[in-house]
Amino acid sequence: MQKSLDNFKVGDKGVVTMVNGEGKLRRRLFDMGITPGAQIILKKKAPLGDPIEITLRGYELTLRKSEACLVLLEIKR
Repeated sequence: MQKSLDNFKVGDKGVVTMVNGEGKLRRRLFDMGITPGAQIILKKKAPLGDPIEITLRGYELTLRKSEACLVLLEIKR
């Protein structure tokens, strides 16, 4: 089952299947290591859901909800 990163709950894990978006924003996500095949764990969510903190490739990264909705993942149990 695929889900966008902004719909994950704290503790959910997934593997990136697709990164949507265009131009500079998509390039920025790739530069941060969010590429197909990367494993992501959602660590924290702010009270209103923006921003979120993920663990990716051994480091913590904070994303805005508008960026997280562009990342599609296959959920891992």
